[in-house]
Parts: sequence; structure tokens; C-alpha cells
Amino acid sequence: AAARLAAEQEVENLSGLSPNPEKDIFVVRENRTTCLMAEFAAKFIVPYDVWASHYVDLITEQADIPLSRGAEMKGKCGTNESELEISWLEQAYTLKLFFLKEGHNTSRGPEAFWRLSRIQFTYDTTERTYFKDAVSPGKHTANSHRLSALVTPAGKSYECQAQQTISLISSDHQKSVQLLLSEVRIQPFDITADFVFSEEHKCPVDQREQLEETLPLILGLILGLVIVITLCVYHIHHKLTANQVQIPRDRSQYKHMG
Repeated sequence: AAARLAAEQEVENLSGLSPNPEKDIFVVRENRTTCLMAEFAAKFIVPYDVWASHYVDLITEQADIPLSRGAEMKGKCGTNESELEISWLEQAYTLKLFFLKEGHNTSRGPEAFWRLSRIQFTYDTTERTYFKDAVSPGKHTANSHRLSALVTPAGKSYECQAQQTISLISSDHQKSVQLLLSEVRIQPFDITADFVFSEEHKCPVDQREQLEETLPLILGLILGLVIVITLCVYHIHHKLTANQVQIPRDRSQYKHMG
């Protein structure tokens, strides 16, 4: 048990290696081998109550809380379940990501995939960096509801440059907390090389954007090819017809024959 605990705590925050100051990099290793890697930029939009100027009515303000680069982390790797826990600003904020690997039957036979199955975000409205004069300040927890996100075939990493929004329900009067994720690359299972992601599985948004970028190029190439083929056919046809004997249409031109 002690050996397993030590393995679970072999974690590294490599965020300083990213040229993007808003992007974080986390690595979990067991037995000197990478078992979970996560790169992403994250921000939370958290509504909270403050008193109006006359101290009679409540109004709702909004805190924009980025994931700090100096975050502490913990991790757990398993065959079918993995976890990543990130805390920052003296544990005023804690993000927990839960991953699940499972299988299902398809027309091609059984296939395995992994997904982000649950998100838990704990925040403290007594923290004054992002919360100003919150009413009844204290700790709250926001959880996902029936989450099935980042679905990826087993053995691959998930990649998505586009921004994604995941809604969480808070214990603070059931307020909706928004998690904004972007520049995501995650793999919680089946990493075959230390510190190296496996082949990426792109999200549908990135696939669509890539298609929109390449479609004009493909259409341009097809149009150019059609023009070249048309010119070639015309040239060949013109050359063949030029070599044929031209029969005079004016009967008077036949007088010199005979």
C-alpha cells in the first residue's frame, strides 16, 4: 500500500514548458513511467451574490477564475479509472477530473474507449482575488451531471484546440458554473512512451474546421485539373482534325480532279 501511494504521488507540473502562459501541463507517473498526461487552458465563470448599493436586494456578479500555473496536483492511474486533482491559491480552488475506460459493442465488434466521466470544482468565496464582497462567503462545490465528454478510442489521446464549455451545478443555490476548456490534449490510459502522447483523436469541431480550411484548396485543385484536362482534350482534337484531308464543300473545286 505504501509503495502504491508513493507511485500515485509521482506527479509533475510542467506548465512552465508551454509558451502559452494560460496553458498548463500535468503528468502523472507510476513506476517511472507516464500513465496520465494532460495539457489544457482552463477558466471558470462562477456567479455569486453581492448586496446592491442600498443593502436590501441581492445582485449577481461573475468571477472569472483562471487555472493558476503554480497549481499543486495529485494523480491516480488505474486500468479502467484515473483521476487528476489540481489545487491553487492555497487550495481555495480545487479541480478534480475523473476518467473512465469502458467498452461497447459495434457493428465491427467490441471496441474500447475512454471518456471524462465527472468533474468536481471546489471554490471558496472568502478568497478576495476573484470574489469581491460575496454574501455569506464560504466553500462551495460544483459538479457535472451525467457527464460523457472527450470520448476517445482506447489507446489514443484526445486533442481539441477549439474552446469547449462544460456546465457544472454548484451547491451555492444551484447556480450554474461554466468551465471553459481550450487547447486540450489529454490521455489518461495506455500511454506507451514516457512523456509522449499516443496518436491524437481530434474533436468534431477541429475536424470540421480542418475540413473548412482544406475544402477550398481541394475544390481549387479539382477545378485546375478540369481546366488542364479540357485544354489537353482540345489540343489533341485540334491536332487530329488538322491532319485530316479537308473535303471541299464548293462543288466547283472538283473541276481540277479527273
